[in-house]
Amino acid sequence: MIPIARPSISEAEIAAAVSALSSGVLTGGEEVSLFEQEFSATVGGRPSLAVNSGTAALVACLAALGIGPGDEVIVPAFSFGATANAVVLMGATPVFADIDAAVHCLCPQSVRERITSRTAAILPVHLYGHPAPMGDLLDIADQHGLLVVEDAAQAHLAEYDGVPCGVFGDAAAFSFHATKNMTTGEGGMAVFKDPRVAERAAVIRNQGMDAAYQYQTVGHNFRMPAVAAAIGRVQLQRLPDLNGQRLRNARWYDQNITRCKTPRVVPGAKHVYHQYTLWTDERDALVARLQSSGIDARVYYPQPLSEFPVYGHDGYPVDNAERASRSVLSIPVGPHVDEADRARVAEAIES
Repeated sequence: MIPIARPSISEAEIAAAVSALSSGVLTGGEEVSLFEQEFSATVGGRPSLAVNSGTAALVACLAALGIGPGDEVIVPAFSFGATANAVVLMGATPVFADIDAAVHCLCPQSVRERITSRTAAILPVHLYGHPAPMGDLLDIADQHGLLVVEDAAQAHLAEYDGVPCGVFGDAAAFSFHATKNMTTGEGGMAVFKDPRVAERAAVIRNQGMDAAYQYQTVGHNFRMPAVAAAIGRVQLQRLPDLNGQRLRNARWYDQNITRCKTPRVVPGAKHVYHQYTLWTDERDALVARLQSSGIDARVYYPQPLSEFPVYGHDGYPVDNAERASRSVLSIPVGPHVDEADRARVAEAIES
């Protein structure tokens, strides 16, 4: 089986993990601080806070920005559940807007239609590694006085017009889950425009304490283990090469897959291909064909979030999200995919 994803772990990550374990400092410490500083350099020097998951990063961003009960946050109807879960965990209401059919990211016109007097923020997702249309979304936010929090869980080093994802909004959340373009095993990074908001997030990360046993707010245990940070520092150094391997595989697929719609990249966007996602009206049959051929094709995502009663959707039409959930499938594209694997995947699709 060619897996949909496989972490790329070298001897350098193993050595870094052993060193961190041997140090005796297993939570926080120098490894975490250095990881935060080094990641900050990839997002324009913005303050960066290492946490223990991408979801924790989203929650820390929303909490530090003051999102809470009575607020509405506009999110895409087509995304992983963590996007909406983080809003609900703050006591706020996720309001689902539709996506652009071409690149599966939040549709600006749909966002405009969803703004009410309770809207506090827009939460775009850079889905599959393609940047959301941040120029239009930031214009909308400016017009209505809204916060913008980027869900950049799948968009490490993605860019739009030369600006890296994570630098557009008031805050951004990255994930280092094992399937992501870079990993710490599990982990995340919260990125902030305002250093004062980053300081609030640091208190929230540490049980609401700004000093030992000095509780300033109700907080969480979002701390990143030192061994995870040590692995992340090595992965961050390797990230340009790992993304480059994804890009080479994606370009090869672009040229050799003709039976399905291949991913579109809008002008000015740098796609980092967390997923290489096809579109076909024969999705279910093709997934079965690929799986039977030893190719781990997956559907991200089989239902719009708006269809789940737990989120309380108000019935606003999200036609593109619904069509996407019936038509998308992702194929292996990561650094673990070699030339022979690519050929197997393309042959199974074309036949």
